[in-house]
Amino acid sequence: MNYGDERPELLKYDPFKAIIAPRPIGWIGTLNADGVPNLGPYSFFNGIGSRPNQLFFSSEGEKHSYLNAKARGEFTVSLATEALKDEMNISSAHVEDGVSEFELAGLELGKPVEIATPFVAASPAAFECVVIDTMQMKDRFGNLTDRYLTFGEVVRTHIADDYISNGRFDSARARPIARLGYRDYATVESVWQLKRPQEK
Repeated sequence: MNYGDERPELLKYDPFKAIIAPRPIGWIGTLNADGVPNLGPYSFFNGIGSRPNQLFFSSEGEKHSYLNAKARGEFTVSLATEALKDEMNISSAHVEDGVSEFELAGLELGKPVEIATPFVAASPAAFECVVIDTMQMKDRFGNLTDRYLTFGEVVRTHIADDYISNGRFDSARARPIARLGYRDYATVESVWQLKRPQEK
């Protein structure tokens, strides 16, 4: 099977997100114009590169996280884990500007060092980021879409000491969750290694 813009009837639901999987979840913290903390999960999220450590998140619609990050020039990213899955889900609710998802989900605010925006204190790891750039995406014909990208650079990393093992962040212990397609998620439960061809 293959198809273009028209999906075959056999595929009742668009498989795009299920194929691009698993996707890490960027649990994005921002502050609105009045200083109210905002929090939302974004599965169109990932790292761009390291040294300097840079990442991005993409918003389907001009949502609060994008608008706040663009206006304030900063945001945080907290690791969404299996232990925090219910809180993460609550924070995905569509609420009015000025309603704090941190409060809705009963989450303690983590205290930032370099910026003003809080992160999820209970998360095993979090990043403080400054905005590098924001942009509205275009389609292949040059038409603006309802997709908005935020690029950031990490200026401070927070890791709970219990999740450091032999000098490394213990991903398996943290049990981060990832988004698949539809309403499906996955948990990182095991880690295995594969050396590069040039490594002995």
